[in-house]
Amino acid sequence: MHDQHQFNQGLLEFLQAAPTPFHATTWMMHQFLQAGFIALNEGDAWQLESGKRYVVTRNDSSIIAFVYGKQPLLETGIRMVGAHTDSPCLKVKPQPELNRRGYFQLGVEVYGGALLAPWFDRDLSLAGRVTYRDQSHTIRSVLINFVAPVATIPSLAIHLDREVNRNRSINAQKDIVPLLLQLNEQETQTPDFRSLLLAHVQREYPQLAAAQVLDYEISLYDTQAPALIGLQQDFIASARLDNLLSCYIGLQALLHSDPDVSSLLICTDHEEIGSTSTCGARGPMLHQFLERLVPDIDTRVRILERSLMVSADNAHGIHPNFSDRHDENHGPLLNRGPVIKVNANQRYATNSETSALFRSLCEQAQVPVQSFVSRTDMECGSTIGPLTAAEVGVKTLDVGVPTFAMHSIRELAGSLDAWYLYRVLAGFYQYARAPGLFH
Repeated sequence: MHDQHQFNQGLLEFLQAAPTPFHATTWMMHQFLQAGFIALNEGDAWQLESGKRYVVTRNDSSIIAFVYGKQPLLETGIRMVGAHTDSPCLKVKPQPELNRRGYFQLGVEVYGGALLAPWFDRDLSLAGRVTYRDQSHTIRSVLINFVAPVATIPSLAIHLDREVNRNRSINAQKDIVPLLLQLNEQETQTPDFRSLLLAHVQREYPQLAAAQVLDYEISLYDTQAPALIGLQQDFIASARLDNLLSCYIGLQALLHSDPDVSSLLICTDHEEIGSTSTCGARGPMLHQFLERLVPDIDTRVRILERSLMVSADNAHGIHPNFSDRHDENHGPLLNRGPVIKVNANQRYATNSETSALFRSLCEQAQVPVQSFVSRTDMECGSTIGPLTAAEVGVKTLDVGVPTFAMHSIRELAGSLDAWYLYRVLAGFYQYARAPGLFH
């Protein structure tokens, strides 16, 4: 892919099509299959062959795509890029139905470290995975997306809270309950949420013969479309930039990788809540894939010694209204290139060698590069980088695109930076022997 505009338009389409990790994984799977990747099933026996490309998912929300290079793994190692498919959001509770003053509402639970204030007064919809029983009594799952705005969380008028602009906290149990419907005076029974989901599944998938919704994983999301904004379209505004932006960059880079070199992309779920799951970075998904690829442990360790993982997750751009929240020498700017993230306490996995390699790749791609270190008196976030390094034993570094409003319902990134990082990762996947990596 050689056109920045085409790249950004594809990114916007992906963001719009992926309101949940399930939808993101499905979209990515479709792109890989269209490109000729072979779908694997974890329940089948595998016989992987060099020169072919493979893709596998777990839980419908995590994905590994692998280009099995023609050159021996012991010579090239494996070029790996990691990202995550989940974002902070509001998830519908198992028994969510509420009837308050004749208004039908849904109880929700906060997923991850969400900024709650931006969720008020937005046009919200519902999407996720529904598990149902069909007419033959078989249990199946399907993805749904209401698409239309079906919910909102109205703010309290300033007249009823005069201190709101000076001192107001948000109670996650009481204040962010979405409103879906006003019931008629004759309606005495609160709608059943599972029945609403069943009706939607039957309309959208009449061929499935769904008879009963047994359970679900449904999230609310903002229906406002992703967009290029600013007087000169300097910015990308969207929900879920953290971290679908990195998923898309990794996907596009892998699609244009060198077929002679073994390359891998892994996008896992549950990063925002610690990655501890069967399909999270703290889980066994990548390790098990590598075990099946190279069963002999001695050979696998030698290959990993020649490999590198680039953990791609958004970085904090220096906010012009809050520049004091950054270390004065480490405030990344939007549209000034990808950011190498460093932390002395290994909240990021970067070390001097992996950082130097990434700087070299940026030079070769003619892309500017920046660095980020948190203020010493502020707690630092983390990523899948340290988890992957610990679980798999592969050299790792953390990088990302600088972003504003991280974990908001609508985040902001530079319109150049995703393209910059794509060029670097495409180069990473294309070099048979990255300079300085092996000795």
